[in-house]
Amino acid sequence: MELQQMRYVVAIAETGNFTRAAERCLVVQSALSHQIARLERELGARLFDRTSRRVRLTSAGEAFLPAARQALDAAERARAEVAASAGEIRGGLAVGAIPTVTAVDLPTVLRHFHLRHRQVRISLRSGASEELTERVRQGTLDVAFLGLPLGAAPRGVRGRELARGDLVAVVAPGHPLADRERLELRHLSDEPFVDFPAGTAGRVQSDEAFAAAGVRREVAFEVSSPDFMARLIRQGLGIGMLPAAFAAGLPDLPVLRLRDAPARMEHLIWSRFPPSPAAAAFLSALAVPVAGTPEPAGP
Repeated sequence: MELQQMRYVVAIAETGNFTRAAERCLVVQSALSHQIARLERELGARLFDRTSRRVRLTSAGEAFLPAARQALDAAERARAEVAASAGEIRGGLAVGAIPTVTAVDLPTVLRHFHLRHRQVRISLRSGASEELTERVRQGTLDVAFLGLPLGAAPRGVRGRELARGDLVAVVAPGHPLADRERLELRHLSDEPFVDFPAGTAGRVQSDEAFAAAGVRREVAFEVSSPDFMARLIRQGLGIGMLPAAFAAGLPDLPVLRLRDAPARMEHLIWSRFPPSPAAAAFLSALAVPVAGTPEPAGP
């Protein structure tokens, strides 16, 4: 069994097509098909169901795919470690971030890292804190930037707190409350809200604050993107709760500061396992000590 064959399997699984997989792997389709057939004979099982319209993993293929990815990751890690021993940082850096991260200017950080380590392939995935934490635990992300309620600690990873701040209420231009100086959550009880899905960290921050204030509210619109949230707010469909630093980037939307505002913290996490050379260099650029053994962020 060869690494190239595993690379072909991953490419087919991700593209769902032999032709596109061959293009990605820079080989002719006949060569790729030949290697897959050879691998299936060696394994004694078909990895793909093929029709004229689609290619789908069989149950054997579903079982084989995670191991293939792990083998490819291990081979890349080995090459990166050898290069690092000679003073060259290479390999991949997979970063995750919530859309509302403000503790760092992530695009600028990634640009500077790219200019310094041009041999590193950088990828970025945006998502909810829960999803990103799980991906770091699984090893599909090297590091992630989260937004969490105060006192929360992601489990099964290492990490550090980056910043704390309040949420603010964001309303449409011309909203009756737009000119009020300081409000409390109870003043918003009759308003419909636009918020993140129930149970997510971005939503829990607000839900806990309203519950602590004894205020019931209606979340009429659940969204996963703060940009989509802002679009709904502009149409006067509801009030949103966003980090103050992020809301500052929406100058057309009035911001209401609250005396009993929900609070949150931004958190940087990375795997419990020793970071790859690229991840170690990235953490070092963020002034995170990785030479020793960092304390876990949670049990």
